Amino acid sequence: MAIEKVKAFFAKYGIADKIRELEMSSATVALAAQALGCEPCRIAKTMSFLVDGHAILIVTAGDVKIDNAKYKAQFGCKAKMLTPDEVEAMIGHAVGGVCPFAVNDGVTVYLDDSLKRFTTVFPACGSGNSAIELTIAELEQYSGYVSWIDVCKNLQ
Repeated sequence: MAIEKVKAFFAKYGIADKIRELEMSSATVALAAQALGCEPCRIAKTMSFLVDGHAILIVTAGDVKIDNAKYKAQFGCKAKMLTPDEVEAMIGHAVGGVCPFAVNDGVTVYLDDSLKRFTTVFPACGSGNSAIELTIAELEQYSGYVSWIDVCKNLQ
């Protein structure tokens, strides 16, 4: 089970006890915000795409959407999200619990600039009812990200 992989991952850093397993689903931004009692924008949603045959993850704020023109400028191709079956096989987590922690080898992680306006955010932890509160510096540290990017629509 993916949450067990994430718990083992965070145990190496001594913070597995920060993972919150929730009574209700946190599989969508709205459900996660409700379960955690925070604003939807502070949910760090992790979306999976295919670029040149390789899986990538982009972690964004919960209140933004991918901007197709910015995505194409960044990656040189049209945004193509993985199917639910591809997500589990290529990333190592099922839809609803996808996170940038304890992912399969070869998965590249990017953090979107939309997250920079927060002190802390809540990414999932491998299941549809889990989350962890991390500072942006901790998200950088534990996600193994390669770079910050700007691929989301500007906030109004």
